[in-house]
Amino acid sequence: MKDIPSIINFKDITKEMMPHYFDFAAAIYRIKELLVNETGIDFNMYTSKEGIEEEIWDTIEYVVQSDPNDIQIIGHVFDCLETATIKYSNFNQEHQFNIIPSLNNSVYYFPMYQVAFAKLPIFQSHEDYEEDFIFANNDESLLGFFDYIYMKQKEYMKDAITIFTDTDDGIERVKERITHQVMREDVLLDEEIKTEIFRSIDEFFIHGGEFFKKYDIPYKRGILLYGSPGNGKTTLVKSIAGSISAPVVYWQITEYTNSYSIKEVFNTVTKMAPMTLVIEDIDSMPEESRSVFLNALDGASSKEGIFLIGTTNYPEKIDPALINRAGRFDRAYEITLPDQPARRQYLIKKNIHQFVSENEIDHLVKETNGLSIAQLNELYMSIALQWHYEQQVNIEKILKDLQTNNRKALRNHWEERSSVGFGI
Repeated sequence: MKDIPSIINFKDITKEMMPHYFDFAAAIYRIKELLVNETGIDFNMYTSKEGIEEEIWDTIEYVVQSDPNDIQIIGHVFDCLETATIKYSNFNQEHQFNIIPSLNNSVYYFPMYQVAFAKLPIFQSHEDYEEDFIFANNDESLLGFFDYIYMKQKEYMKDAITIFTDTDDGIERVKERITHQVMREDVLLDEEIKTEIFRSIDEFFIHGGEFFKKYDIPYKRGILLYGSPGNGKTTLVKSIAGSISAPVVYWQITEYTNSYSIKEVFNTVTKMAPMTLVIEDIDSMPEESRSVFLNALDGASSKEGIFLIGTTNYPEKIDPALINRAGRFDRAYEITLPDQPARRQYLIKKNIHQFVSENEIDHLVKETNGLSIAQLNELYMSIALQWHYEQQVNIEKILKDLQTNNRKALRNHWEERSSVGFGI
């Protein structure tokens, strides 16, 4: 960046001359002084119009804890604000409180790139607000730093599923480790469908996309999983996530999803490609946001290197435009209720033999027609509980209770559903 002089210099003004600018600039001037004193380097200040601050600070927090040699805290700005944060974590089954350096009110410096960050409140007479500041020696060092930070972000996101949830306060980001690895053979799904899905996953990730290059196919893929609740869509997604060494983002659509959050999600995941983006409950996309969402799906740059998985429990609510135009979702797969062999396979894998006889298993398999995987799990839970306390099992009563609940659910939703709005 060319060294261009400023017309107004902070050291030449007083609070009385320019009160609002003085309030804003006082902290910034002291930060720049600190940086020069600590490093001997002059710094320029930068701003971002790309909405990248939150993801940068998430990654800085990760670097602080995982690679402390890469980063330094060279000072705190205000002496009466926090310098550390108490944080509760259940990541990796830790379930404990930790004390970590505060992201707010600290000046973080990356000596390898000569780049610094500060997040602090600006106190003014009419309002207080929080601001992020970026400092760098020059443009080249800052661009090199962004290559580093996105490499770290991708590394950070590979360790687990990153969950984005649209809230009234913006996108909430949570990192969640898969505590129980779901093996592919444990996914109860039609074998032909399962083979198709995992073949496309393998070619996309494990083999580096060579299949797409060899046959001149665009390096992007979109599939939609639909069907009644509790039949393994989430289990399938967990199996996919656990079998690839690439970032997986799980995006929960809510009534708060809007054009800003849609753009933020796609801007974030595009930088992480190749990666998997799972859009949960895609039918819940608010009406006023659908055109922005469809445009985001259509953009070639927004999908390149992205394996997109949409899920819905209510396919009749899906906007037909999602399926009826090429390049949005390439295939739709129905995740059906388990058939008799699948029900037997599931119950045996749960080791139901410890509670009931072989004949009783045959009876359970026959009488559970129409129940979902989740309901079969509840069946197992009910049998285990009763056996644990009574050393006997009343199979007929447990079956009757589950079937009664199932009939109520069917009357509420799936018996009266309209035709599915896409051609497959």
